[in-house]
Amino acid sequence: MKKVISLFLALALMAGSLAACGSANKEGAGSAEGTKGKTFFIGGIGPLTSDTSIYGTAVRNGAQIAVDEINADGGINGYQIAYNFQDDEGNAEKSINAYNTLKDWGMQMLMGAVTTMPTIAVADKTVEDNMLQITPSGSSTDCIKNDNAFQVCFTDPNQGLESAKYVGSAALAQKVAVIYDSSDAYSSGIAEAFIAESANQPFEVVVSEAFTSETNTDFTVQLQKAKDAGADMVFLPIYYQQAALILQQADKIEYDPLFCGGDGMDGLLGVENFDTSLAEGLILLTPFIADAEDEMTKNFVSTYQEKYGEIPNQFAADAYDAIYIFKAAIEKANVTPDMSAEEIGKALIPVMTQISVDGLTGQGMTWEAGGTVNKTPRAVKIVDGAYQAM
Repeated sequence: MKKVISLFLALALMAGSLAACGSANKEGAGSAEGTKGKTFFIGGIGPLTSDTSIYGTAVRNGAQIAVDEINADGGINGYQIAYNFQDDEGNAEKSINAYNTLKDWGMQMLMGAVTTMPTIAVADKTVEDNMLQITPSGSSTDCIKNDNAFQVCFTDPNQGLESAKYVGSAALAQKVAVIYDSSDAYSSGIAEAFIAESANQPFEVVVSEAFTSETNTDFTVQLQKAKDAGADMVFLPIYYQQAALILQQADKIEYDPLFCGGDGMDGLLGVENFDTSLAEGLILLTPFIADAEDEMTKNFVSTYQEKYGEIPNQFAADAYDAIYIFKAAIEKANVTPDMSAEEIGKALIPVMTQISVDGLTGQGMTWEAGGTVNKTPRAVKIVDGAYQAM
């Protein structure tokens, strides 16, 4: 009897182990139904477990919705997509590990990475493999320094340029203070371009104050300088975590200018224990507005809410578009999944400058040979704790 019981338990444990492996393969790689040579393998890389996980999670989810839609609609030229997203924790070294994991899996195209430094690190690998790389949100120009890399998001200089033009054309301010992170390529790139373009606009940058990753919790000095200079707007080309602290500290010194930022500000309303009334009236430029009335946006937002229980942000929309950009390039070049990653890259990279894509983040999006995207930003304002199109 003891032998029978032991045998039964062993078999049960084995069955449970096999079931768990099958589940992990289906969720982690999205390739349970696909086989190499018959399915396009698209990899993704981004932070899922760090303080920038809100971005990586959104990218993973937005891309998954696009993959599901395309597969349900018959795939790309009749071929299905297998999708595998790996966590890099927002770390450049770990993004390389993630890339190698995806290569072992069979990746033929890369959507990633999500944040700037990991994207730059991975770009050195994709160019060696001649693999098409599309980053949804790596905005530094260094992310696309190689001919095989393209962006869905705006470059940092373009964000700074367009932000300054918008502030000037809308007559939002006369005196502007800029507070930025000099240790971050994203932040400093936008700030530099904004300040340069301000010379052509009807406002003056009266204060330009930097902080670093080691001094990103106390902004009292920078805010006091802005207040003393009479700045009626503070431009924040930074991420939402620091923006939340700045808004709280500005309130403490009774400084109430108009605050304005770029796409890194997306996520501010989701900061835990943040009083969203402090962000009332804040403006940010973004390519995606969740409450837009077009059918594509409404369908995406509805699907995202149903599947993930929240309203999607711009990063999710960028990733959704990235998958459809791959689809457009594949259809244009007429590649097949039995080709190697290098062969597919050789065919896809040249056609990126020949395609036009209508997406969530832009209509008629096109790409320059240098990898930059051509599309127009839109402005949103925070009203009553929610984004509102302007």
